[in-house]
Amino acid sequence: MIKIPKHPHTYESNAILSDLGSDENGLSKEEAERRLIEFGPNEIPDPGKKPVWKILLKQFNNLMVYILFVAMAISYLTNHLVDVYVILAIIIINALIGFIQEYRAEGALAALKNMLVPKCKVFREGSLLTINSREVVPGDIISLDEGDSVPADARIIYQKNARATEASLTGEAVPVEKTTEILPEEIPLGDRKNMVWKSTFLSSGSVKAVVTGTGLNSQIGAIAMSLRDIAPKKTNFQLKTDKLAKQMAIIAITCAITLFFVAYFFQDAPLDDILLIAIAALVSTIPEGLPAVLSIVLAIGSYRMSRKNAIIREITATESLGSVSTIVTDKTGTLTQNTMTIKKIWMPETNDVQVSGEGWESEGRFHGTENDILVTELLFEIAAHCHNSSIEINDKGQIIVTGDPTEAAFLVLGNKAGKSKDLDIVEDIAFNSDLKYRSTMVIKNGKKVRFFLGAPEALLDLCEITRDQSGNKIPLKQEQLEEIEAKMKGWSADSLRVLALAQKEENGNIHEDQELEFVGLAGMMDPPRVGVYEAVKSCHHAGIRVIMATGDHAETALSIGKKVGIVREGREKVYTDAQLSKMSEEEFDQAVSEADVFSRLTPLMKLKIAKSLQKQGALIAMTGDGVNDAPALKQANIGIAMGIMGTDVAKDASMMVLADDNFATIVKAVEQGRIVFNNARRTSFFLVTTNFAEILTLIVAVSMGMAMPLTATQILWINLVTDGFCDKALATEKGKGNELQSPPIDPKENILNKTIYPFLIINVLIMTTLAITAYLWYLPHGIDKARTMVFITMAFSQLFNTFNMRNLTGSCFKIGLFSNKWVNYALLVSVLIQVLIIEIPFFSNLFKFHTVPVEEFLFWVLLSSSVFWVTEIFKYFKFKN
Repeated sequence: MIKIPKHPHTYESNAILSDLGSDENGLSKEEAERRLIEFGPNEIPDPGKKPVWKILLKQFNNLMVYILFVAMAISYLTNHLVDVYVILAIIIINALIGFIQEYRAEGALAALKNMLVPKCKVFREGSLLTINSREVVPGDIISLDEGDSVPADARIIYQKNARATEASLTGEAVPVEKTTEILPEEIPLGDRKNMVWKSTFLSSGSVKAVVTGTGLNSQIGAIAMSLRDIAPKKTNFQLKTDKLAKQMAIIAITCAITLFFVAYFFQDAPLDDILLIAIAALVSTIPEGLPAVLSIVLAIGSYRMSRKNAIIREITATESLGSVSTIVTDKTGTLTQNTMTIKKIWMPETNDVQVSGEGWESEGRFHGTENDILVTELLFEIAAHCHNSSIEINDKGQIIVTGDPTEAAFLVLGNKAGKSKDLDIVEDIAFNSDLKYRSTMVIKNGKKVRFFLGAPEALLDLCEITRDQSGNKIPLKQEQLEEIEAKMKGWSADSLRVLALAQKEENGNIHEDQELEFVGLAGMMDPPRVGVYEAVKSCHHAGIRVIMATGDHAETALSIGKKVGIVREGREKVYTDAQLSKMSEEEFDQAVSEADVFSRLTPLMKLKIAKSLQKQGALIAMTGDGVNDAPALKQANIGIAMGIMGTDVAKDASMMVLADDNFATIVKAVEQGRIVFNNARRTSFFLVTTNFAEILTLIVAVSMGMAMPLTATQILWINLVTDGFCDKALATEKGKGNELQSPPIDPKENILNKTIYPFLIINVLIMTTLAITAYLWYLPHGIDKARTMVFITMAFSQLFNTFNMRNLTGSCFKIGLFSNKWVNYALLVSVLIQVLIIEIPFFSNLFKFHTVPVEEFLFWVLLSSSVFWVTEIFKYFKFKN
């Protein structure tokens, strides 16, 4: 058993190696395998992933299912065994649908993670090997170069010009300089410069370190464990369906009690028979198919979103997206392509040379005069050598960039110009945050020449000469400096990040460099993703506010915000983290309400912005990718993690994962969320109107002193077949194309609201009138014949009502009467079953149906269609404008 140091940053290198039973040659293969068994894989278990049995039990934990269990118990006690079996089957089907969808969502996320299995370099018995990061164990010696992800917490034993980007853990956007020196125990995490941390990455230099913490024993693991203590909130849809279940229960109980008292006063029957009638009505009124159909609505929406690269981890979040009123999004990789592309180059006394081509593809052309392009040869040479990055294509055809993306952009520029690292490199010094430049010494024409690449303000202070168009060296005068300054300002205003290139043809210590030769400027940008501008525009049309929350500079953020349409006229304000931190609570809320771009943000400030927006009544969707984004993602109503760039902790804290990291995907998901809500509403309206008509028919008949016009089993059969097929077919309705042309759905808006009243009145009056008329007409021919005709009338009225519910705000003919194939199939199957159950003797005897002549059957079917025609007339006058 080895000893894991509690404070590895306080240890000397040799002491920590000794405690961990390792040395600079690394562990043996056998010892590494033993420790892998002892400490477990170097991975963080998914805290959001539940055991299969928990996912299954979760499907039974809602109010509607509880009501169905009560109804099933009542049916059993009153010896209605057919009802018991029907309700039980519905509960099981509903549970299976929800279980399968959530299980598939977890599987899709797992598959996404498997596509992105990280690798790392370790020393084993003196040999440098590349292994899966999950196989790293305490005591392993890891080797890190520029651009490498850190696989585990580790104490540095050797470093050269190393800097690590630790924003995902500490929130510090600026890369941290690394050291091997011993540090005091009480020093904060972000200042432990002799350590590297799991899920961060090396932005420059190289490191050799001994692993001190893996998996849950790492700092990121500790954060992941703490997230488990945050109680999950009910989603907006869960709250709405809970309210819907209560409404349904109240309606059912009220109707049953009403029927009991009506029967008590109008029926000359024993009290126990009246009670049985009321219980039967209660069982019949409960829309037992509603939980299943709502699950199907969510499942279909979730599936459609997955087809558009949005993986839903919590199925009920599907509908909540339709109520999103504010989207808080990152910039890099979400709004932009996360590919630094050099768009312009310039040298003194020349014109701008435009560079075509996008991303990491080394294909492009230079657009300018022939002389301007020739002058830039020296600039291309510097670009090709002054970097420490590489670009490769893996087996799957994916482009893999190693090193700083900014430097990789100069590699691409050199490639476009046909230049490569063909000069001998004597020394390469990584970017220094204090000096604000990097340098590379090469042998050129037998001489040592140092190339420089960095911030213009830093290099210009060191430059004293430049060249004219003929290539002759000339002094760098004030008017040329002013020209350079003007060029920099112009490019910056055009969303370009400007870097300078310089050289020196003599040796010298880099910290004492003077008399550099200014070569030129390069303007680069991370271009907006294709389709983002249109997506943002769609959001604004849909009443959705879009906020950019980025760690980038204010000028760059504002410029990109304007390009993608986030910044609108009159809202050009940008607030930084430093400015927001100094504000009072009232000032902070005001700033959040009046600006759409926030820059240089820490994850903690993103969390504060989320809380402020929610306090102001917004339902927000927020993107994130880092470990420290997890609290903000949990706080958001819909947390959205990046599937490609996101950490596992960010994904686990989110309800949705973007497989393509694209903002436009969020907008597509919001559109689907609105479709899901509309489908949930139309299916609920369908069930409520039909069930309400059924119970009113019972109440009217009993109040007239007649026997029940339908048995509970007959009503359940209508609900199972007619409702059971058609409501689920309605769940497949696609969007009407105008979902993003209206304001967000009010989070407090119930599924059942006042818009149901016209449909409820029309359906209930027509269905009840037809049913009672048929009952009175055929009652002299026997109770079974009368109930059969009521059954036919009620069943086909409900089938015709399916067309009404396909378009709640307009004519069904506008969307195509038969445009939904699933509705067509459902209607055909329902009609076929209803006919067969009356005509086949076994079933007709079971349900006590009577044979009906064809002409009578068709006559009452035709009368039942009046439900559709009357509703069409109502919608024509209601929505004709």
